[in-house]
Parts: sequence; structure tokens; C-alpha cells
Amino acid sequence: MAQMEFDVDGTVYTADLLEDEAPENVAALRTLLPLESDLLHVRWSGYATWVNIDDHGLPELPRENHTVYPSRGDVLLYPGYRNAQEILVSCGPTCFKSPAGEISGNHVATLDASREELSALEVATLETGAQPITIRER
Repeated sequence: MAQMEFDVDGTVYTADLLEDEAPENVAALRTLLPLESDLLHVRWSGYATWVNIDDHGLPELPRENHTVYPSRGDVLLYPGYRNAQEILVSCGPTCFKSPAGEISGNHVATLDASREELSALEVATLETGAQPITIRER
């Protein structure tokens, strides 16, 4: 199974890519890699973090393996159907939302991280702000 690495300020998390479940979205995500950016705390969605990729101009993508309620560790690609393009990382109870209301993102990967690791990641972005992140294929 293909994997990605999420390097957040020196802590590396591994994620399994869901190529069979979301092939077009995984392919589009790969075009962004390696991606260096900031990991931010969500504003509307609960216990999650996100990376703004609006400047990268993803092509129009179909809904594949999409959800409004990702599980802990799920990585969603949101290609901007009604809001800014982003990568969302669910760290706990999450309902994917924007000022436009609930939105569904395409589940493209799942992080191999414990509940405690994901909670610490979410708390770090909430309490200390943006964290540097590099996302790359493994």
C-alpha cells in the first residue's frame, strides 16, 4: 500500500493512501507533493486541523469516498466545491463545516497515529497556532 508522510514540526506521521477508494483525488493530491505549508486549527469543524491549498488550483474532481463526519486520523481532500480548497486531518470528533454549512471531503488517506498523538497535534495548533508541515509521498 502506498503511503505519505506528514512531518509536523519534526514529528512524522505515516498515512496509508486510499488509492482504490478515491483514485482521482489521490492522483490530484500527489501532484501537490512535496507540499510545504502551515497546519492550522479548524474554525468550524471540531477537533481537526487543516492545510490551505487554495493557491494550488486543483482541477475539478469527483466526489469519491466522501464524508462530512471523518473518523479520527482520516485525511480529507476538499477540492473546493463550495469553499476554499484544503486538506483536513481529523484528530477527534469532527463534522466538516465551513461558513457555507456542512461540506463533504474526499477521504484520501488515514494516519497511523494514536488517539493521544492526534489529540496533542490538535491541541498544539489550537494553543500555539500554525505548525510547519511537509507532506510527501513515502
